[in-house]
Amino acid sequence: MNNMFKTLSSAPLSAKFGMIVIFTYLVVAVFAPLIAPYGEREILGRAYELWSSEYPLGTDNLGRDMLSRLIYGARNTLGLTLTITVLAFLLGGILGMIAAALGGWVDQILSRIVDVFMAIPSLIFALLILSIFGTSMPYLIATIVVLDATRVFRIARATAMNVAVMDYVEVARLRGEKLGWVIRKEILPNITAPLLAEFGLRFCFVFLFISALSFLGLGIQPPTADWGSMVRDSSTLISYGDVTPLIPAGAIALLTVAVNFVVDWMLHRSSGLKDVS
Repeated sequence: MNNMFKTLSSAPLSAKFGMIVIFTYLVVAVFAPLIAPYGEREILGRAYELWSSEYPLGTDNLGRDMLSRLIYGARNTLGLTLTITVLAFLLGGILGMIAAALGGWVDQILSRIVDVFMAIPSLIFALLILSIFGTSMPYLIATIVVLDATRVFRIARATAMNVAVMDYVEVARLRGEKLGWVIRKEILPNITAPLLAEFGLRFCFVFLFISALSFLGLGIQPPTADWGSMVRDSSTLISYGDVTPLIPAGAIALLTVAVNFVVDWMLHRSSGLKDVS
């Protein structure tokens, strides 16, 4: 515990700022029902009411409180993003380490399948699949998980390849250890740092991807609050000089920047480089 606090205290100012922002978003997401002044789907007044003491950020196109939906949007968007990122890492990471550990035809087949998926632009692929099968939550999650797992597969395979040829891995194999043991005990502990950094980057990409799909109407479906759809629903206010649509867009941008600050620091630490005074 003391080492953890020492590590966090030695982080640069940008990383500390990022961690504060991430922690704030997590608190808002977890305690959204207690923080939000109104319900997520509660219609309260007229459409596009101005900012007031009753509605601090005004109302949306249906008369729902924008502040409340912004708060609930943190829970919905972050929860979905975290779920998809974890599933993508489990799928891509496990397959990547298996490909690196076994090599041969297993590696060739998995790598060629991943190449096919990566050759198709992600947004076009997602729009095609969601247009055919619908925009229900299971299809949305499965589509993004498959797309994101291909990127995780590449980084997991590349880093695991460097470890799989080490002497201690060969010794474990000669000792008769099974594939699962070799991956869990020898390969995974030695590639944890780059995978953690990649997790932060993939979280950002998934977060932005979900927001983009929601803005296009194929992401999180109404009446569930989502920052991407909130930008779309209130975008007409920009024509009247109202900055309300920029608030959910700013929430998206702020979290993306904060996560990247933390990831940059983690990459710097895992590289073993020292700051030059």
